[in-house]
Amino acid sequence: MTDTLLRIGGASGFWGDAARATPQLLSVVGLNYIVYDYLAEITMSIMARARAKDELKGYASDFVSAAMKPNLSVIAERGIKVISNAGGVNPEACARALRQVIAEQGLSLTVACVVGDDLVARKESLQTSGITEMFSGTAFPPSEKVLSINAYLGAFPIAHALASGADIVVTGRCVDSAVTLGACIHAFGWGRDDLDQLAMGSLAGHILECGPQATGGNFTDWEQVQGLSDMGYPIAEISSDGSFVCTKPEHTGGLVSVGTVSEQMLYEIGDPQAYMLPDVVCDFSTARIEQVGEDRVQVSGAKGRAAPDTYKVSATYADEFRGGTYMTFYGIDANRKARALGEAIFKAARRVFRNAGLADFSETSIELLGTETHYGAFSKVKNSREIVMKIAVKHSDIGGIGIFLKEAVGLGLATPPGLSGFAGSRPSPSPVVRLFSYTVPKAQVQVKILLGDEVISCDEVYGEVLNIKAISRPKTPTADRSLQMVKVPLIALAWGRSGDKGDKANIGIIARKQEYLPYICAALTEAIVRKRFAHFLSNSKKGNVERYLLPASNAINFLLHDVLGGGGVASIRNDAQGKGYAQLLLSCPISVPTAIAETLS
Repeated sequence: MTDTLLRIGGASGFWGDAARATPQLLSVVGLNYIVYDYLAEITMSIMARARAKDELKGYASDFVSAAMKPNLSVIAERGIKVISNAGGVNPEACARALRQVIAEQGLSLTVACVVGDDLVARKESLQTSGITEMFSGTAFPPSEKVLSINAYLGAFPIAHALASGADIVVTGRCVDSAVTLGACIHAFGWGRDDLDQLAMGSLAGHILECGPQATGGNFTDWEQVQGLSDMGYPIAEISSDGSFVCTKPEHTGGLVSVGTVSEQMLYEIGDPQAYMLPDVVCDFSTARIEQVGEDRVQVSGAKGRAAPDTYKVSATYADEFRGGTYMTFYGIDANRKARALGEAIFKAARRVFRNAGLADFSETSIELLGTETHYGAFSKVKNSREIVMKIAVKHSDIGGIGIFLKEAVGLGLATPPGLSGFAGSRPSPSPVVRLFSYTVPKAQVQVKILLGDEVISCDEVYGEVLNIKAISRPKTPTADRSLQMVKVPLIALAWGRSGDKGDKANIGIIARKQEYLPYICAALTEAIVRKRFAHFLSNSKKGNVERYLLPASNAINFLLHDVLGGGGVASIRNDAQGKGYAQLLLSCPISVPTAIAETLS
């Protein structure tokens, strides 16, 4: 155990992130760890298909070729340890590839591999088990359609691997923040009952896991962010009590502020008082975020509850087919002309379906980008002279998609005037990948560490059932309505960040000042938010909206259910992951006292 500061750099937020992150972080004096997060649900399905074709694939190959290979000598010289979930669905192959590169460079670095998350061998038994999807209640898909099944492992096996002498730890599917928490557990000797420390370590990992999203990427006040072409990647300087300072390498672009860090804290967390991870249930409602220097933000105060006794498991499976394209129009009534063409394409395809004995589309979508289509009833553009039409469909038969795409091109000369371009060549059909989530008792998942010829078993059977109803919820602050009021846009009062979780969207709203929060709460009720997103919720049988308060950070998190058209991996919408939903909400009018409005720039 150490009382010294632990410096961890976050070098990757997704598969395909910038290769410059690793050398940038290696320039930081006193860096102890670099962590990499590569995985998302759709990534797992892509990797599973790659492994099915070649048993040596199925992992993030650029972790080996671009992140490690050019930098291994510096990593070895400085004694920096590396943790990554780049193993995807084939962590053993990833570890072998790493060892080969290390040997070629004549270095002495030990690679450990955490396995046990891959449950795809159970797909036949799961199909007959009666298990249902944890959100929708649907039955488990046919086993032949299943692409991947992975449990979200935690951080203690990573810490165990480090304690066993590993310099580089590669995992399959673990929760994104575990790569950071594992380093903290090893460095500080935290145990399973150090719940507040585990929650803070997880929060540090959550801030790092999306790379430059914590240092100015996707930030509401984007014009304050300088140097986008050389954005700095985040560093967490973590103390033994779990509190940490978020910063970035010197002389890099970006911005580390209360706003950038607060936005990332709220990113895709659902219930902030019950953010469930394998090692701890986090309560971020008590977390405090303070500016302590230029590009230095201190985070403290998150609390932890006992870990759950189950793992969340996500399966991906192929279900139907999809196809779509973009078409550009300009001129008088461009939006009306584009919609007329879109409807004509559907009609022409359906005529062919009837003649061929095919079923109808299972879903169709026309989005007229440039007409504020994402704003629904709150659009202020009624007649655009320049638009892009995104037209897309789903069908149970790949032939149905082929017919649709052929008709979309074939009507190009029969269209109303103004069609000026297609998105490249004729697109091809592709499978719709859906997500099936459920939980499994930890006792049914055997987690192991592969370290050279040694196989180390991990005892991960612990935890308890979370009683959501026992959580004490903070009171909503009361707005003084006796004052003279005036309406201002929400963006003048708050920052916002949004993203997906399955077919749910999270919208985090953070008041710029504490005194703004009561008025934001008064205006942004669940009913108002539901109305703002009614055009996305309208086809849902559930479609409900939940609101959660985070008083210590002057924030609110909204959770919108069944709002993404089947979820980010399955949706045919332009914004399949709800990444822009916060932007839609930030234009909402908020009533504030005249005295507050007069202080706004």
